[in-house]
Amino acid sequence: MIRIGITTSFEHGEQQLRHDYVRAVEDAGGVPLIAPMGGKHTMHSFANLLDGLIVTGGPAITEEMIGELPGDIEEPDPVRASSDILLLRACLSMRRPVLGICYGMQLLNALYGGSIYADVQRDMADCLVHSDKRGASDHTIELGKDSHLRDILGVRNLLVNTRHIQAVARVAPFFRIAARAPDGVVEAIENEDATILGVQFHAERMGEIMQPLFKHFVGQADLAKQKRKDPIHAA
Repeated sequence: MIRIGITTSFEHGEQQLRHDYVRAVEDAGGVPLIAPMGGKHTMHSFANLLDGLIVTGGPAITEEMIGELPGDIEEPDPVRASSDILLLRACLSMRRPVLGICYGMQLLNALYGGSIYADVQRDMADCLVHSDKRGASDHTIELGKDSHLRDILGVRNLLVNTRHIQAVARVAPFFRIAARAPDGVVEAIENEDATILGVQFHAERMGEIMQPLFKHFVGQADLAKQKRKDPIHAA
């Protein structure tokens, strides 16, 4: 049993999650566990239960942000932000594989020392519209020639959805760029061994074409679990 934690949104005092995330994990062979929101002890204890973590899409983030938030973005949520950061740091310290989606990718980049555009359309020169709420439509991305993500998905170019106002500005040294949009916006990041991945698009809503990504992620979580059981690797 490969247990994959999934973070949630927080609206009107309720935790909420699109079922797409649950289905994607199940279809990849994992068992989804919905993350609570709480303090350091709670989040660390929950991280101990997991073999991997998905940080889902969400509101604006302010960590390592360049510029001021625009008026049409979902406001940052302190409850979610605190819980996500505590859980993410706990999982990373335990060497659990992580997949960040949209907000999740931006948060990963920020926590590793990268920076985030508050409004990429405003703050990045010659940038296209990337928010569906501003009239953006699906666009293509190009996956890096030597990227793990290109190997995982088996394609060079891919049509993806686009639902973001913020975006990665400076990529943290820990990561490399795995994909870009035609205007240069960073669409995916990865670490050296692809145990930590971030995608700007909502992969959970893209059906079968994204199954290889989720299967890779669950496979990495399984591999990390087996290494923890091996006394040589666990030492």
